[in-house]
Amino acid sequence: MQKASEMKVENLDHLGLIAGLIDEIGIVQKINELIGEQPGEIVSPGLVVKAMIINGLGMVSAPLYLFSKFFEGKAIEHLLGSGIQASHLNDDRLGRVLDKLYLAGITEIFTTIALEAAQKFEINTDTSHLDSSSFHLHGKYEQELPSVSFSSTEMDGNQSDNSSINHQTSPIPIQITYGYSRDHRPDLKQFILDLICSGDGDVPLFLRVASGNESDNSIFASICQDFKKQLNLDSLMVADSALYTAPNLEMLTNLRWLTRVPLSLKQAQQLVSQLNESEFHESSVTGYRWSEHKSNYGGIEQRWLVVESSLRRDADQRKLSKNLKKAEVESQKKLRELSNIEFACDADASAAANRLSKQLKYHNLTQISSRQTTAKPTTNSTISHDKSSSNLRFKVEAKLELDASEIARITKASGRFILATNVLDVSQLSPDEMIVKYKEQQAAERGFGFLKDPLFFTDSVFLKSPERIEALTLVMGLCLLVYTLGQRLLRQNLQLTNKTVKNQLGKGTNRPTLRWIFQIFQSIHAVYIQGIQQVSNLTSERLAILNLFPVTCRSYYFLL
Repeated sequence: MQKASEMKVENLDHLGLIAGLIDEIGIVQKINELIGEQPGEIVSPGLVVKAMIINGLGMVSAPLYLFSKFFEGKAIEHLLGSGIQASHLNDDRLGRVLDKLYLAGITEIFTTIALEAAQKFEINTDTSHLDSSSFHLHGKYEQELPSVSFSSTEMDGNQSDNSSINHQTSPIPIQITYGYSRDHRPDLKQFILDLICSGDGDVPLFLRVASGNESDNSIFASICQDFKKQLNLDSLMVADSALYTAPNLEMLTNLRWLTRVPLSLKQAQQLVSQLNESEFHESSVTGYRWSEHKSNYGGIEQRWLVVESSLRRDADQRKLSKNLKKAEVESQKKLRELSNIEFACDADASAAANRLSKQLKYHNLTQISSRQTTAKPTTNSTISHDKSSSNLRFKVEAKLELDASEIARITKASGRFILATNVLDVSQLSPDEMIVKYKEQQAAERGFGFLKDPLFFTDSVFLKSPERIEALTLVMGLCLLVYTLGQRLLRQNLQLTNKTVKNQLGKGTNRPTLRWIFQIFQSIHAVYIQGIQQVSNLTSERLAILNLFPVTCRSYYFLL
């Protein structure tokens, strides 16, 4: 048995895979190039960002205020470089790097790194997907904030040369405020994250942070323009119905787009409810039919594709049946309440009944009439038994019936939605391709699902400065970039080599999630015995998986 002083064991687990992917993308070098290094720094800004990504993808609940704790017991020098200790990654050092990232522009930094990665990994950018989501926060987040500054000389994160502080003009920070909450937490302030991902592997290509009260409808077109300008890609932009407004379409004349038409438009409502079954064509996409039409909405020539989904049709009809039962109960209650009201004349009673009938969504009032009644005496009034007109009152009598025409219209429109595109040449974008590409809109949604996972450090955003929150979203985006590129590379190599990996049920799959691979790599240790480095618990399964990753990943497990 070796003496304790001659032997050291540190956790490595899946962190070598993350570190290797970061190296393969070149994030450390690019960060240092974009925001600069200072003489004497033990941990460069690029290495701080690398450490934050490793922390973010550590798959444990480890927020940044416990950042140095995360690396205790882990092979930090092996992952980040000789001489680097957990104590060097204190909150002061992290905060100053976040300040520098903010000042350099988070969208510009992310776009630069993502574009180079997309080119290196040969990501297909023919289709891009735009979406946004909200992230809620706890705290007041007052808007009067101190200016962001940082020292020009940072030795180790604990000491700085205060005699040479460079104050740099900050961009205008976002507002942490109330707005429409996708998290269903309207009681909390929030910020908005806009994300554009590729249809190939869900890889994020563009990231932008906005104030919590920003509207998708007012900004989506500008985001598309910025995306095209910064990345210079002739990509088909796919987005949800928030993009489809007349002002937005006017701004997108130099872009190819595919989006959903909101059914709040009268023209769209009429189209989906008037089309007959015979006007639809079977799609090569199972469970879908389509009918193509021309439109000039907003003065832009475009194609409208009315799509009918069999699954959605069944779901819509079940929902309609449920709504009809609920509406009948509510309508009967309103009719009873109306029937107890006394009106001065028959005309007033009929007018009130007609008003109620128009308010009902699924029903109509029929056989409307009124019956005469004697006015009820008020307190201290003398009761008169005569039938004079001054004592007569009228009460509504009517029957409640289903609005057959409205039910037929809704039933006919069930399961239908409209896709629109300005790609007029069917040979460039066929109806079936429109359906497939719109279904891939889940690329951005999956990205938000990943970022909001409880194991990710953004589950509870705790930073007290909007500037640093913006900078943290850059790290969030880089975590997503590393994860999606790694997962895409793994699946691609499994398919090329015709191999599989056992899933949670022990069955072979060539499309495993990278998170599952991270779990497989738990309990791997870096062992140092008398200066000799080894890795323990590298089973045949883990070795086979490592061979599917770049040499930059294998090197962290001493496999060259």
